[in-house]
Amino acid sequence: MLQGAMTDLALNPDRILILDFGSQVTQLIARRLRESGVYCEIWPYSASAERIRAFAPLGIILSGGPASVSDHESPRAPQEVFEAGVPVLGICYGQMAMCEQLGGEVAQSDHREFGRAMVDVTEPCALFRGVWEKGAREQVWMSHGDRVIRLPAGFRAVAVSEGAPFAAFADDNRRFYGLMFHPEVVHTPHGAQLLRNFTHDVVGCRGGWTMAGFRDAQIARIREQVGTGRVICGLSGGVDSSVAAVLIHEAIGDQLTCIFVDHGLLRAGEAADVLSTFRDRFNIKLVHRDASAMFLDALADVTDPETKRKTIGRLFIEVFEQEAEKIGGADFLAQGTLYPDVIESVSFAGGPSVTIKSHHNVGGLPERMRMRLVEPLRELFKDEVRKLGRELHIPDAIVGRHPFPGPGLAIRIPGAITRDKLELLRRADAIFLDEIRTAGLYDAIWQAFAVLLPVRTVGVMGDGRTYDFACALRAVTSSDGMTAEFYPFDMGFLGRVANRIVNEVRGINRVTYDITSKPPGTIEWE
Repeated sequence: MLQGAMTDLALNPDRILILDFGSQVTQLIARRLRESGVYCEIWPYSASAERIRAFAPLGIILSGGPASVSDHESPRAPQEVFEAGVPVLGICYGQMAMCEQLGGEVAQSDHREFGRAMVDVTEPCALFRGVWEKGAREQVWMSHGDRVIRLPAGFRAVAVSEGAPFAAFADDNRRFYGLMFHPEVVHTPHGAQLLRNFTHDVVGCRGGWTMAGFRDAQIARIREQVGTGRVICGLSGGVDSSVAAVLIHEAIGDQLTCIFVDHGLLRAGEAADVLSTFRDRFNIKLVHRDASAMFLDALADVTDPETKRKTIGRLFIEVFEQEAEKIGGADFLAQGTLYPDVIESVSFAGGPSVTIKSHHNVGGLPERMRMRLVEPLRELFKDEVRKLGRELHIPDAIVGRHPFPGPGLAIRIPGAITRDKLELLRRADAIFLDEIRTAGLYDAIWQAFAVLLPVRTVGVMGDGRTYDFACALRAVTSSDGMTAEFYPFDMGFLGRVANRIVNEVRGINRVTYDITSKPPGTIEWE
């Protein structure tokens, strides 16, 4: 029915549709809505009127985007959006597209606004109720080079900024609203409440979407889809595949077999953790294949990170198919595909997210595999997967594990990969994480890891000189995985970590800490 999540419309009667014009932060709109208990989906702006009518949203949000409304053939919302009789909220480009399509006028601004800005609230508005009062000055996050210069009939201005005379506007009768700024990012302090006002007060959503309800519905859906068929699942030990495996096992029991391919690029002790957790705790049928020699031999002379990814992905499929054949094959292949992967696979053509990620398999399977996909997490974001994992009583050591990419340590060793370099990195990485856990900081940090830099430095240790590798440490905090700040360790902590690594890992004589932050966007920290 849908290009994206396979939504049970009866389960989610209160649903919002987000049409994506290519903004790097469109996913955050959905995150904010889900956090307030409202189910939503993100579709490309080019969705057909028939598809929109079939989804029957109670409200529609138009996202931001990189285009200019004045550009030739710049994207527009389907006219169905404004004729469906439901509330509509336009954000940034979405605001300007709404304005232009309804008879207003947009022009290039001589005062662009990018980053933090202040807006003055000039009139009360349903979006502002209980959040902003008339006469208030509020901080927001702007990202625009154009601006609305004439409103369509029926609209009124409700907020202004230095570069935008119509920073927010409203048509109360039709329940159409436009915001020049981005309420979805944390840099707009009250933005989540503005969105909640739209979904709950303007649209009338009840906010009853829960993870317990999702769990029960998915178990029923898996049983209906699989029937008496057999399912195989590629288990990595990460959060996504682990939760998918346990959910499917709860639904169909021994009809599921997991295959764990150890490519030799895992962190210290992870292979043993996977085997003990899923065989002993959950009693899931698990095939273990140690293919580390094959992977490391194939990667011996590979230096380009994208080639590393593709090599690992190709070999993984080959090994997986071999093991699947040994057990007699299966009717279905389970994957831990998440909603951000789905969104990017159908994202607005030319949008920034199109070329950023390359390692998710959301475009289907090779024809030779002759299996159908089971993707029970396809409608969830990462934090929602963690909540589902806790509903399934998966240990926090797995559910709370920091994100770790499929290529593993391969992309944390710039340049050629060797067994010696992997061992150095594993040991340094394990020390870093051990100190973080000892300090009680693991859950406060979204992702932390070590990188073995492709340089060697001269150092002095005791009475001797060394010529060894340098190691970089990275740790970031994030509420959504899309914006992040480096974690502000105190110098005492960093000193302890550096001292342990240099003393305990022979081959590393220098340690640095990366304090790079990450502005709004979709680039992963890898």
